[in-house]
Amino acid sequence: MRPRRLVYEAHQDPDAVLRSFAADLNARGFRVVGMVQAGQCVDSSLCAVLLHSGEKLLLAQDFDPAAQGCRLDLARLQNAGARIADALSQGADLVIINRFGKRERDGKGLSYLIERALDADIPVVIAVGKEHFADWIKFAGGMSVKLRCDRDALDIWWQRISAGEPQPATGAHQTVCEILK
Repeated sequence: MRPRRLVYEAHQDPDAVLRSFAADLNARGFRVVGMVQAGQCVDSSLCAVLLHSGEKLLLAQDFDPAAQGCRLDLARLQNAGARIADALSQGADLVIINRFGKRERDGKGLSYLIERALDADIPVVIAVGKEHFADWIKFAGGMSVKLRCDRDALDIWWQRISAGEPQPATGAHQTVCEILK
């Protein structure tokens, strides 16, 4: 199965697109598992929403006025990942991962969730910044499909995935990749 990457430019907001898409699918009875950034928390730190529960999580280190650079708390990210893995073990129609970044490039962060979902033949959508595009291609081994960073692109893709196209006459299970070829 090929993951879908939602490639975005600096001026685009993939989080809003992914949150809206996930909310609509969940409202229609699909089970969307994963996490999307929710912008800034009350204390101006990084937050995310667990898509299967709607719970908002703090992902940043405790506030330190002297801190510079990335304030992502790796323990909090791993805790969120474990919660997503638990939800994934209960089944999912789609997995959404908020970002592909340097941690995922290095095989850390939430990369194991991407691999777990793909191994289970569950479609995956992940936001990839233009600056991480080359890293993503290497991570995915070129086996990826690019989507524009907008709802129309996601809706068209999902419509095709969930259309319930007939199985081959042999009765063999078709993977999402085979359906999209």
